[in-house]
Amino acid sequence: MARKLGRTAEERMALIRNQASELLWYGRLETTVEKAKEVRSYAEKMLTLAINTYDDVVTVKKSKTDDKGVVREVEFTNDGTKKLAARRKLMAGLRDIQEAKGDKEKKSEYQERTKDVKHPLVEKLFREYAPFYAKRAEAFNQKGGYTRIIKLGARRGDNAEMAIIELVKNMPEAK
Repeated sequence: MARKLGRTAEERMALIRNQASELLWYGRLETTVEKAKEVRSYAEKMLTLAINTYDDVVTVKKSKTDDKGVVREVEFTNDGTKKLAARRKLMAGLRDIQEAKGDKEKKSEYQERTKDVKHPLVEKLFREYAPFYAKRAEAFNQKGGYTRIIKLGARRGDNAEMAIIELVKNMPEAK
């Protein structure tokens, strides 16, 4: 049976979506054990969706006319149908976190770096996490197990059991 976390269904789903987004963006999150278990389930489903569809791409040729009227064939790489559906599901299920500007980064440099990325969290899932965890699944010969929960003990004040949930980053060592 799912945990209710002392909230209504809408509040509970908003909390889980927000914490899963933070976990996937930063790689770790400190919360209560019950919330961590719910977030783990949700985040692993989102990761599995990205892993199963990240390599579904289609190459398309289009004709483009430049300023001088010359027609050229240009090749584009688009998402396939399964990856597009997965991308839309991820965008609906996760909060859109924007890329942070660096400490000494100029505004123009930040805009240049982020001009092509509309949904940074979804792009991070497809470009970084999906290839890594697909390779990890192949090396360990198992699927799942993308997160770990480390219990910290009771929180002062209300005595709630605290935990850190983080994404697993280990790969098997070469023999």
